[in-house]
Amino acid sequence: MPAIALTTRNATLADLVELLQTQHAARLDVVTPARHLAADQGRLRLIGVGEPQLTEDGVTVGETVLRPTDIADAGIADKLGIPLPYLRRLRAEQIGLYDANVNTWLGDDPDRRFLVRGLRDPDGGVGIARALLSDSYRVVDNLDVLMAVLDGVRAAGVAVDIAGCDLTERRMYVKVSAPGIAEYAPELLGDYRSPFTGARGADNPLVFAGFLVSNSETGHGSFSLTPQLTVQVCSNGMTLTRDAMREVHLGGRLADGVVRWSGDTRDALLRLVVKQSRDAVTTFLDRDYVRAKLTEITRRAGVPIRDPQATLEHVGKALRFTTDQQATILAHFVRGGDVTSGGVLHAVTSAAQTLDDADAAHELERTGLRAMALAAAHAA
Repeated sequence: MPAIALTTRNATLADLVELLQTQHAARLDVVTPARHLAADQGRLRLIGVGEPQLTEDGVTVGETVLRPTDIADAGIADKLGIPLPYLRRLRAEQIGLYDANVNTWLGDDPDRRFLVRGLRDPDGGVGIARALLSDSYRVVDNLDVLMAVLDGVRAAGVAVDIAGCDLTERRMYVKVSAPGIAEYAPELLGDYRSPFTGARGADNPLVFAGFLVSNSETGHGSFSLTPQLTVQVCSNGMTLTRDAMREVHLGGRLADGVVRWSGDTRDALLRLVVKQSRDAVTTFLDRDYVRAKLTEITRRAGVPIRDPQATLEHVGKALRFTTDQQATILAHFVRGGDVTSGGVLHAVTSAAQTLDDADAAHELERTGLRAMALAAAHAA
């Protein structure tokens, strides 16, 4: 197990901040040519990074050793053109061949430069390699993003709750909810009941404004702010992906060596995040915006679903749901009691809450509105 935790699920804001601070303190970003990288017993050696060592043979160049995560292995496979399933099999079964493959392709272009994102071991041992990225990747760290978003929200002067926090090796997810900005949605929720508690939407058909903050430190997508409407009766999140604000993590080439991000560069990026967060609050946490989006959703939510199994199979195939996901969605559709295209939306978003894998959960949740539209078209 790594000395520093890499993930957390359904965390409080305080717990997430504490974990991000620990990771932030241990971060190691290095831009290096391929000739200064080597695979050794499945670990990644960064030659020239670290304190030189005095031995009987003289002074040897320093190095840092990192153990790649699955995400880092995926980056190694991608950058070196090695099929990922093959590389993973070598790690599991033939570590010597893993080293040979990686070192051969590193040696094929020794001047090619990479950004290695890692975490130092607090005790000075083997650290963690989190990602192998392009040397033009512009780093926007999760902790900085989170603090800047909270600054932007405070500057906008709207009362919010942090409804949930997840951190994976790929991405950070933080749900921001504004219970004070709510609309009734009786047409959307009148026939629905929570599959978790049995509470009826007709008794409390409230929908809250909010948005989802997401960021990746390891090359898995841009920083984004995505509006999300939350159903009070079951905490289902309706993610409005078309209105998302995004900032791609790309920039100019970085100089070789350990990266020490300048204050000016960091401050400029974070000023942009603060501004985008204020804009998100102004746009998404607005009663007129919520009302307009609910009208759009409700318009497509009332199509009767006469053959739930066939409809959900069609939706699952189109959206590439796994067999387990399809079974869970069908069960939630039945328990939800709303046999319309809107019921499909509720089933998908409630099923997402049951997944242990936060990346899979958020990906499933964001497909809810598309699932509803596909179900409506199929049933019409």
